[in-house]
Amino acid sequence: MKGFRQKVAAFIHQHQLLDKDKLHLVALSGGADSVALLLTLMDLGYRVEAVHCNFHLRGEESDRDEQFVKKLCDRKNIPLHLIHFDTKTYASLHQVSIEMAARSLRYAYFRQLCQDIGASTVSVAHHRDDAVETFLMNLLRGSGIHGLTGIRPRNGLVVRPLLAVSRQEVEAYLHDIGQDYVTDSTNLEDTVLRNKIRLNVLPLLQAVNPNASDNIDKTAHYLREVEKIIDRDMVETLKSLVETDARHQGQSVAVSKLLLYPSPEVLLYEWLAPFGFNSTQISQILTHLNGPSGREFVSNSHQLVIDRQRLILEPISLPMKPMRIPEPGRYCYTETMHFDFREDSNVSISKSDLIVTLDKSKVAFPLTIRPVEEGDTFWPFGMNGHKLVSDFLTDRKLTVFEKRRQLVITDAQGTIIWLVGLRTDERYKVDSQTRSVLRITLIKEND
Repeated sequence: MKGFRQKVAAFIHQHQLLDKDKLHLVALSGGADSVALLLTLMDLGYRVEAVHCNFHLRGEESDRDEQFVKKLCDRKNIPLHLIHFDTKTYASLHQVSIEMAARSLRYAYFRQLCQDIGASTVSVAHHRDDAVETFLMNLLRGSGIHGLTGIRPRNGLVVRPLLAVSRQEVEAYLHDIGQDYVTDSTNLEDTVLRNKIRLNVLPLLQAVNPNASDNIDKTAHYLREVEKIIDRDMVETLKSLVETDARHQGQSVAVSKLLLYPSPEVLLYEWLAPFGFNSTQISQILTHLNGPSGREFVSNSHQLVIDRQRLILEPISLPMKPMRIPEPGRYCYTETMHFDFREDSNVSISKSDLIVTLDKSKVAFPLTIRPVEEGDTFWPFGMNGHKLVSDFLTDRKLTVFEKRRQLVITDAQGTIIWLVGLRTDERYKVDSQTRSVLRITLIKEND
């Protein structure tokens, strides 16, 4: 019993998880692990309060757990925070698994409760065997180094003081002090991956090598130490490799620079995984690095294109829609992009790319602001004859994303009068016969 507490105390001290001058919450399910955690922290002199979540997923068993927790906290004079969740309805509404729903509800409540009562941490009862199971689960899923580092002692407000002890040590400790606990019957069914590993794989590994769990835990520890070095170097490498475009929240990487590194795959993963790209997509990106421009890849939040030997990454944006301009005036096309249409007898011509001056007599309202469409043509100012807008944009070396954002303004006949920000149409130019002009100004609110 004393050895168990000393192990936990040493682990808390090593990772600086808890402070005896502050209040700490303990997630108390009523199972062996959480009961041992709560009592050990009390015995070690920490100021703790318990929190129990009833997810109403196991019928009478869920209510049994709640009653057990209430009696335990009452007997030990420990303040208890209790909450009920309609987990199935939440999962259905948010289209997530029951497991993910329970996790989201639980941790959102923990964060709010810590804020409300001034608690500095929430202790959860993951122990060494949980970390080993997580390692094996991620190994089976084909995880990279970050997935093979096991469960971390701290993740924000959440701390895990029991990672230094095994399930067997937890149960032996409770037996020694004569403390009972409840058992979640779903943990005894090998219907999910974690339970299959716990009930079938780990016993087999321990039959082959009694130290299997210890050795897997050591491996995860070594990988965590290696991870620290990799993360430090990766930050510096990506800082020098990735170029940013603050205007469009975009980033880009030159393929030639990427290929100079020993492992372009690792660099791509570290760069793109935070934006939702998975390992399969990253492998596909690697195979197309030296291919033709235009290949695209999409995550839930971002899009990446290979364009002229560059990888260009941008957030997915909503498609732009046409806007009809019935008469001169100021129009808000987007929150950050306004257009001002003014008729003027002053025929002076601006040199700004954001202001164009056209012969008023040649322009017929209503006008339309819209994105470029396939097959669009115009007669670029200063050139002879028509040109496809797509060819003009390619000649200007615009990226795929820039081409999609490119706007045109057309007149009543649908003829392009301005390729916005780039070139007007020759047929609408001011000449010696011009007596009044239509002046169009593009106003960008974030510039």
